[in-house]
Amino acid sequence: MTHSLRDLGNPSEFWEYFEMISGIPRCSRHEELIREFIIREANNFKLEVKIDRIKNLLVKIPSKIKNENNKKVILQCHMDMVCEKNEDIVHDFSKDPLKLKIIEIDNEKWLTAKGTTLGADNGGGIAYLLALMKKIYNKELDFSPLILSFLFTVNEERGLSGVYRIDDNFIDGNYLINLDSEDDDTFTIGCAGGIHTHADIRYKGENINNHVNNAMALKLNIKGLLGGHSGVDINTNRANSLKVIAKLLWKLNNKFSIFINSINGGNLSNAIPRESNSIFYIDNKDFLEVRDFTNQIITELKDKLSENEPGMIISFEHLNKFAENKILPKKVQEKLLNILNIMPNGPILLHPEIPNLVHTSTNLASIKTKDDFIIIITSQRSVEEPSKKEISEKIESLFNLDELDVNIEHPEDYPGWVPNFNSKLLSISKEVYKKQFHEDPNIEIIHAGLETGILKLKFPNLEMISLGPTLKNPHSPDERLKIASIEKFWNFLIKLLKNLS
Repeated sequence: MTHSLRDLGNPSEFWEYFEMISGIPRCSRHEELIREFIIREANNFKLEVKIDRIKNLLVKIPSKIKNENNKKVILQCHMDMVCEKNEDIVHDFSKDPLKLKIIEIDNEKWLTAKGTTLGADNGGGIAYLLALMKKIYNKELDFSPLILSFLFTVNEERGLSGVYRIDDNFIDGNYLINLDSEDDDTFTIGCAGGIHTHADIRYKGENINNHVNNAMALKLNIKGLLGGHSGVDINTNRANSLKVIAKLLWKLNNKFSIFINSINGGNLSNAIPRESNSIFYIDNKDFLEVRDFTNQIITELKDKLSENEPGMIISFEHLNKFAENKILPKKVQEKLLNILNIMPNGPILLHPEIPNLVHTSTNLASIKTKDDFIIIITSQRSVEEPSKKEISEKIESLFNLDELDVNIEHPEDYPGWVPNFNSKLLSISKEVYKKQFHEDPNIEIIHAGLETGILKLKFPNLEMISLGPTLKNPHSPDERLKIASIEKFWNFLIKLLKNLS
């Protein structure tokens, strides 16, 4: 940025903090530096700080008016961010600051980052809480007789382990306001639960020279897809790069003798993969036929997907200097391609009562080819626990169908959040919003995992709601934060806290 973000509007403290934390590495499982920064700020403001055994952070704001009836309100966000970048972008998330920029879409200004995720999920929540700390310390805000606590959790984006393993007595409250929603006119009061189904396929690699005398290495590469969140965006008809490349390879394998060296794509279980590639061998004499057939399939795929994926690029190239001779055994290749081709992906069932809500879904998230094994990561979501288990079991059965040497694991399994339409917190929030903006807010249940589901399970007496400024395309390099939304949500949050007090 050529100028400070403070110029973007009120509260200036939000933009000041957002700019600072954009220079602090905070990928999932690496929240050390952002936690230290928050602690330093809290210490500067003479606030009490607690850290639990998994390194969740709690900052307590005492009330000036103390009595037994003080309401206890927890404001909560997560410290980590999804670290995704475009393939052609050079960026080291462990040390490089995000390169922020302002763009304009339909006469609306947005903040984004150059070729990487922005980290507004949930950096926006961090910046709001830091701004609140500063204004309370400077006596610009006072929410007495409320007893406020600010909860900063770890590793939300990689399995929600921060709230899963939070100490049982770490927080105490009547109301919890989660700051991880993505529309400033919408209150989230429920969410889907999820489970991850990972397959580790073992095989003994073979040498291409034992199969073809004059082998040629080719590479298929897919990039430019929109990607997005595997829950929120699962019903938007966005292409999955791994499903696209699996379709191409399956068709090629049915027509020609191809020998796969690797399939790689996707990084995160909660993201729709945007980029994938595969390297495979053919007999040199088949090159022209393979090239023409591949180009034909690419044209068909572009015609089918171009409306929803206008930026999709599928390239096909000859690798002159590729020296890795290892390939998958033919039987493993056949079975793997059949599994990937028929594997379900996307919405499985829509909710029978709530319009436009996905009930159950599955996402083929990542494939990584290593020495002698392939790791395939999928994730399933549902608003009902039995349906979540059922679709996960079907994916597991699919992997076991062809008798591969496969090990199935479910490293992450988290509950949904059952909505409470009679919540007092919801009622007060709706009243404040309507009085301030002269319209009713949207009330939603989302097809994505939120920390509130686990927190509700662990602290059942808490009333909860999830709120936030407007954010688009989280978990992808197209992530952008609506600038005007920051002040709107801030004003609402201040009014809500004053009403609760």
